[in-house]
Amino acid sequence: MAKTSSATPGTGSSAYLNALTLEIEKKLQRALASPTQRRNLLQELFADIALEVDDRARGIIFSREEDAISPVDANAEGQLCFFNLLADYYVWVPESGKQILHLILQLWSQSFASHIFSLLFHKWLFEAQLNNTEELLRFSSALVQGATNVFWIDIQTNTRRFQFLFQYLLDEVALAPLRLNKIPVQAQRELFLLLSRFTLFYNSVDKHESFLKQFPVFQNAFFIGGPADFFVIELADQLQKLKVEPVLLHYLSHIKVLQGMELRMSTSTRLKACLYNFTSPGGPMYPTRAVRHAAWDSLDFLFPVGQYPRHLISLFFRLLYPWCWPSSCWSFIISCIKAVFYSLLRLLFSSWDKLREPKKY
Repeated sequence: MAKTSSATPGTGSSAYLNALTLEIEKKLQRALASPTQRRNLLQELFADIALEVDDRARGIIFSREEDAISPVDANAEGQLCFFNLLADYYVWVPESGKQILHLILQLWSQSFASHIFSLLFHKWLFEAQLNNTEELLRFSSALVQGATNVFWIDIQTNTRRFQFLFQYLLDEVALAPLRLNKIPVQAQRELFLLLSRFTLFYNSVDKHESFLKQFPVFQNAFFIGGPADFFVIELADQLQKLKVEPVLLHYLSHIKVLQGMELRMSTSTRLKACLYNFTSPGGPMYPTRAVRHAAWDSLDFLFPVGQYPRHLISLFFRLLYPWCWPSSCWSFIISCIKAVFYSLLRLLFSSWDKLREPKKY
């Protein structure tokens, strides 16, 4: 996670970021003036600010001038993109982002407008002094919508390009009541539901206990349950939407962190049904063999009671589909051959080690 400095950026980096700001303004003005090309221009702008900072730009921004402090630590872990730098810059120099914000508001209903807003102004929203409740709700809803869209781009490509944004929303907003309370309660609820869906993907399961303690109160909590129930329901819904196999396997391998959570019976049943859908071939999920095995592992780990009857029932239903028998038999044979082969290797190496041991007289 990048560490942002509280000081202002140096002269060189300020000039470079100001030049980038002017280019963004020009592209937004072109989009505003050309309705037919608007979507393409906004998509290009989104792609530009999501690019990773290249070596030439790093040399300018992170130059060691006297009294110059770069916006983001040059040695920070993670993928450093242009939006990371610009988001900090618009906090330190709010006037620089006013024209961009004004142009985005005129393009508010267009595709990629919320994407761009969430990347450039996710920090500004929590640092600026906005007293208009309607405006706060509008901006915070756009932030959640835009963040949802860019996180899904990460999922579809199985990358972590926007992890900086997720970590900021989790660590600096959701777990920081002073910033969190700056946005309306409705926006807080939307934000927590969003973070619940992507916590496993961005490897933040170690913070789930602190995260659940900060969960806002929902109006339908009496019917749904506590924070853990909302978290698990969002996670189960997210699992059913995933189509990228490596991402799905990642979720299934990390979902075991839910063990021990106190859930309502309805929530527990919902999660169990969700995982069970991934254990059998065919519709509605059409999971691969790797996904089916991962789902069985997670299901048996989280719900050990009844695992043997579940497997027996699953086997019975598999027998109803004869066209699956050849592949299942072949997979079983390959698994047996691998097991025998590895057992022989272990036996061979253990025998070899015994032969090399010096004899004791």
